Amino acid sequence: MRFLIDACAGHRLAEWLRGEGHDVEEVSGHGADPGDPAILAWAAGERRILVTMDKDFGLLIFVDEHAHAGLVRLPHVRSEARIALMRRLLDEHAADLAEGCVLTVKGNRVRISRREG
Repeated sequence: MRFLIDACAGHRLAEWLRGEGHDVEEVSGHGADPGDPAILAWAAGERRILVTMDKDFGLLIFVDEHAHAGLVRLPHVRSEARIALMRRLLDEHAADLAEGCVLTVKGNRVRISRREG
């Protein structure tokens, strides 16, 4: 799968995903933060699933109706826990990720929001 890792989600998660064979870009590796709308457009333009801990992307997608290729919103937990959560999402929700769904992790629950239409 193709991912764009927001700076808040961390380099360790990006490295783990690469080690699992995924195509991964990191926002932090491209200079100053361009802002959430630009990050979402970048991910959509390259058909990458955006992985973040930032709640603002949900507003951009669901309220402002920005295009996207999928989103994973992880909770604010240590990097080891983020990696474990991503492993779980890839194991249990790979089809949802491939479809461009929005997956929001809160505690032990995963909310899946599908595209309309």
